[in-house]
Amino acid sequence: MRMEEIVEETNGKHEKMVEITLKTIGPARPSRLHVASSIRVLDLRKLIAGKNHLPVENLKLILRGKVLHDREDEDDIYIQLNGDDSLIAAVKPKAPVGLSIDDDDEDLKFQLPQSTSQWKKKLFSFLRNRLKLPDVLLMAIFSLSLKAWALIILWFILAPVAHKWDLGPLYILGTGFCIIFLNLGRRQPGDVSAYSIFNEDFKELPGTLNADAIDRDIRTGRF
Repeated sequence: MRMEEIVEETNGKHEKMVEITLKTIGPARPSRLHVASSIRVLDLRKLIAGKNHLPVENLKLILRGKVLHDREDEDDIYIQLNGDDSLIAAVKPKAPVGLSIDDDDEDLKFQLPQSTSQWKKKLFSFLRNRLKLPDVLLMAIFSLSLKAWALIILWFILAPVAHKWDLGPLYILGTGFCIIFLNLGRRQPGDVSAYSIFNEDFKELPGTLNADAIDRDIRTGRF
């Protein structure tokens, strides 16, 4: 889509136009730009890239101290511009051949997999953007399965019942033992436990140091 087409399409949808200041990082001087007061970020990037002959795929826009993104949860993002706004345009340098340069801030943020369902993406966006939950908490929330959350909710429902019957300590101890046993896992064929009592014929791991090994070394003159 050409720059003229973007302007015509934008003018067809929004009648109010504003004049903002565009500052490009580099030797270029600030310029004035006439755009619609409400515009898609993607259209704004294409408009600025076409006017200043910049690569649209590497162009980053910063408004009021925040980096503008084209889409969020598969939906286009619209921004509201005012006449006194200043927009900063920065071109991300191209990566050397065979390497890729990613945004450091994006790398440090917790991201949902692409295969995540739409309702989870909506919930993730609400918790991060509206409630401002930290990434550590978001990671803990979305790393658990629905079955795990059902067990957690069931635990909190049964906790008052256990407290009413004076079984609080036993309830907590039982929970701890359940967590331990549920996370023990299963040994694959051929695996040997670190505790010889669990192995066939009480077989020990190579290099195990115990009283029998020390006594055997003394009797054979190794010490």
